Amino acid sequence: MSRFRVERATPLPPGEAWRRVTDWSAHAAGVPLTRATVLTPGPARVGARFTVRTGVGRLGFDDPMEIVRWEPPRPGGDGPAAGVCRVVKYGRLLGGWAEITVRAEAGGARVTWVEELRVRGLPRRCDALLTPVARRVFGRALDRLLR
Repeated sequence: MSRFRVERATPLPPGEAWRRVTDWSAHAAGVPLTRATVLTPGPARVGARFTVRTGVGRLGFDDPMEIVRWEPPRPGGDGPAAGVCRVVKYGRLLGGWAEITVRAEAGGARVTWVEELRVRGLPRRCDALLTPVARRVFGRALDRLLR
């Protein structure tokens, strides 16, 4: 299992940063040959499911996910509370989880993405190669979402 962390500071207010990083369709829009389908109608919440499909036609794979924690950022008595979203991957090829945290900081927000990614059938010795690639791919996605 590959575990990685990506962090970005943004001048966006926490609420806007949260909206962007939890827009599942926007995640896929910037990645070639990828699209996202939200399976649960209504607003995002615990129990909502979505699938990211990567590939062309029959050649590709689905990455189904479910939101298991959904706490948007909110103002608190001693400053804004962090927003946290956690999704669990339950596909045949990809497993693991991702947790996105959005915190207010001077001049905007800080977004942290931590993920444990398991590619079924891939030996653990490949994690050393998978981790930097995943960090780069997800870092670029986060940069694009926060632009």
